[in-house]
Amino acid sequence: MAKHAVLGALAADDTFCGEIRYDEPLSRHTTLKVGGPARVWVRADSLSALAAVLSACRDQSVPWFVMGRGSNLLVADAGYPGVVVTLGGDFKQWNYDPEAMEFTVGAAASLPRIVQEAFRQGVAGLEFAVGTPGSVGGALRMNAGTRSEWLGSRVVRVTSYKLGTGLVSRQASDVEWGYRHTSFPADEVLVECVLSVNPAEQALIRAKMEEKLTRRKRTQPLDDASCGSVFRNPEGRSAGALIEGAGLSGARVGGARISPKHANFIVNTGGASAADVKALIDQAKQKVKQHYGIELTTEVRFLGFPQQA
Repeated sequence: MAKHAVLGALAADDTFCGEIRYDEPLSRHTTLKVGGPARVWVRADSLSALAAVLSACRDQSVPWFVMGRGSNLLVADAGYPGVVVTLGGDFKQWNYDPEAMEFTVGAAASLPRIVQEAFRQGVAGLEFAVGTPGSVGGALRMNAGTRSEWLGSRVVRVTSYKLGTGLVSRQASDVEWGYRHTSFPADEVLVECVLSVNPAEQALIRAKMEEKLTRRKRTQPLDDASCGSVFRNPEGRSAGALIEGAGLSGARVGGARISPKHANFIVNTGGASAADVKALIDQAKQKVKQHYGIELTTEVRFLGFPQQA
């Protein structure tokens, strides 16, 4: 099938709520700033647009992938031979109910924006996520946070969309929340969630946020292009400390470098390729295995790579 025939009917439909681009470089849409083109890139601004895109993918037997704000993602240099869907428009909406003390948030909303709004409203519970990049949907999918504080602990319910079924609502207790892991089915698109917060002194909220943000700035390469933490921390250990202990802090391949500030971050120093980044990931896994007998598990997701990546 010709690439421009994919979603062709939708692209020609003036009523389609969103945008469709062909051969769109995904380096424009990832925080690491690497990655080849998507066969088709789509921004769906409404539920009907999302449903239409996924239906067209099914009917044309084209694979699809939902991308948030491109953090925690490594896209292959060859790109992705399917449809990359990002949510916008209606999915960026949010509101706060002061009586229920709940935020209802669209999956495309910025997580940092919601954290700041919680502070403005004088409510606590989301401070742990200050400085965390990405969308709420992406943060939900990976249960962003630490082993002691994580987004799932604040979830009341989550709404997803499943092709052929429609909207699916789950209470927080229906979801398995693990360290950087959830049980959401891969074939469902998270579209909205409800988050609970609690009252607190605004000065205390500010102090906690400033403490966490100061620590992030001191220990993480926030000014460099990266995909965030590359590996999950093994139980009781620090992935960054293990990589540094294996002698790889500051190691380079091409334009990619293991950050000397925090070895669990790989940064793009300029002109890095996905292959460069992948080579450093493989080196880190191999060296840590040799030195400590510990198998590191990647937190970053891979798109367009062979299955074994």
